[in-house]
Amino acid sequence: MLNVYENVPKFENENFLLRMVSNSDIDSLLKVYSDKKSLPFFNSDNCHGDTFYYDTMEKMEKAIEFWLYSYQEKYFVRWSIIDKSTNKAIGTIELFHRDANDYFTNTGLLRLDLASDYEKESIIEDILNLIISDTYELFYCDKIATKAISTAIERIQALRNCGFISTDNVLIGGDGTKYHSYYVLERKLIND
Repeated sequence: MLNVYENVPKFENENFLLRMVSNSDIDSLLKVYSDKKSLPFFNSDNCHGDTFYYDTMEKMEKAIEFWLYSYQEKYFVRWSIIDKSTNKAIGTIELFHRDANDYFTNTGLLRLDLASDYEKESIIEDILNLIISDTYELFYCDKIATKAISTAIERIQALRNCGFISTDNVLIGGDGTKYHSYYVLERKLIND
């Protein structure tokens, strides 16, 4: 079985490529993370106050440096989402295995950050479908959870189209903070 912390797989379809984030993405990701229209859709729950708003090259460079360090320490994996029509990063997907004393244990927690121009139902669904089925094996989990605030209409519909359902369960942060607005996709066990 593939160990995602030894070899990060690439995922692609005709429109998008998911590959490990790289310093070469700084320019295009700076446009994403400095876009104030995108900011409300980013999931910064339990991130020690980081809102993922990076409006300078230096801040973006430090963020990527931290993401690469976190991968080396096996905290999470962050893929850049490359739009094949422009060959530019238009966002990122972060995934990690979460064990906790709440509903969201044995969960692959997925954070999807996109440029505001790409916050569209069909695009989100296209991107999620690249990685969802492999998440359970890569992150040894029985469910995938991701956040979508109530105003993220396009994102919510894309999640529903992919089989996610809204949950009233709260994610409890390391400091006891309660986080809401999560959608969950449970692994379907197939009986042969």
